[in-house]
Amino acid sequence: MKMNKTAIILITFFMLLGIGFLGYYYTTMMNVPKRLNYYGNPGHKVESFSFTNQEGKTITEKDLEGKIYVVEYFFTTCKGICPKLNENMSKVYQTFRGQNDIAFVSHTVNPETDTVQQLKLYSLKFDADPNQWIFLTGDKHDLYSMAINSYLVAAVDDTTKKEILPDFIHTKYFVLVDKEKRIRGTYDGTNDGSVQQLIGDIKVLRKEYK
Repeated sequence: MKMNKTAIILITFFMLLGIGFLGYYYTTMMNVPKRLNYYGNPGHKVESFSFTNQEGKTITEKDLEGKIYVVEYFFTTCKGICPKLNENMSKVYQTFRGQNDIAFVSHTVNPETDTVQQLKLYSLKFDADPNQWIFLTGDKHDLYSMAINSYLVAAVDDTTKKEILPDFIHTKYFVLVDKEKRIRGTYDGTNDGSVQQLIGDIKVLRKEYK
């Protein structure tokens, strides 16, 4: 049976309508900005703190106001994962070097050894600008408390067993913090693909503030 002219017109109309709707939906979804997840319990934010940087200056959370920043934990005499961590942190740092809204914060897990002078010498290996890449030392309990309670990083063993400190916090993860002190991502600092994702996510996070 041949379809009448009205039926053909209606079928054509609805096909075109469906194609138009799919095109609109696809275009709209593609234009929705990507947003990063939030980590921790609802409302979780980084606590206030006070540590000393590689210049001997006291650094608090106020020094990071209005900045997106990346956090790590390491120690200067580490022969295990730390060299790789800081090699990759340096790559991220160089990507955003000189950009005032991005900072990098490296906490020592061994403040007994990592004095201000030790951190300064270590930071020079990476040509780190102390105004952007901050190496911090301070009270051991406070450093560890920040790792667990603020940055939500877990304790893991270093790859060089003889260097393990009793009860020490050490993690291979970088933590991304937004301008409101909320955790927005964790990244394997020893994995090149994860580090590239961090670079991309910093750019995504920046767009939230435009």
